Amino acid sequence: MQTFATATILVALGAFSAWAGKDEDDRLKEATATLSEMAGAGDKGIPTDLMNKAVCAVVVPGVKKAGFIVGAKYGRGFASCRDGKGGWSAPAAMRIEGGSFGLQAGGAESDVIVLVMNKRGMEKLLQDKFTLGGEGTAAIGPVGRDAEAMTDAQMHAEMLSWSRSRGAFAGISLQGATLRQDDDANKGLYGKASDNKSILSGGATAPASAAPFLAELKKFSPKKKS
Repeated sequence: MQTFATATILVALGAFSAWAGKDEDDRLKEATATLSEMAGAGDKGIPTDLMNKAVCAVVVPGVKKAGFIVGAKYGRGFASCRDGKGGWSAPAAMRIEGGSFGLQAGGAESDVIVLVMNKRGMEKLLQDKFTLGGEGTAAIGPVGRDAEAMTDAQMHAEMLSWSRSRGAFAGISLQGATLRQDDDANKGLYGKASDNKSILSGGATAPASAAPFLAELKKFSPKKKS
């Protein structure tokens, strides 16, 4: 009887473990599709030159308006940083909250991509949380060939950001938005408590479900430009 009960518990725990990571796996698929479409849109997408210069990327599919809270937004996605070997680190789960940024074309959701352009920006990304425009200098990202006409503010920004809603794609200001590590999602993805600093610094092995996401990053930005 005891053996049967033990076996039942083990089966239940195994089922829970598989379920716990399913949401994260599904979100990784959404982030992969978002990255592919927004970075692969040619003259209407994120400039390739900026992708190649970025040291980290944050992809948040489906940022939503928060029901009855005026101006509030929230979303969950993933970040990855250069691993120094021509590839990208295992993904770390991120939450984006608040901020005054709008959702284009009156949409209820926006896909958001943030490129971290230098070491200072990366240091902020490795914190538990930080506020864009406050602790992190962020600017509206240029689209397509507009990278050649970047303003001085954009050229010196720690981070550049873009969004897409209902097919409308543009650079966006994330002024006042907070980026923080998503502890629950990291635990679901890696099966244990993991902090973003450790993950993004190379201290974690990417799960199999992250392979397509990392492959897209390498496809659009195989090597950082100095």
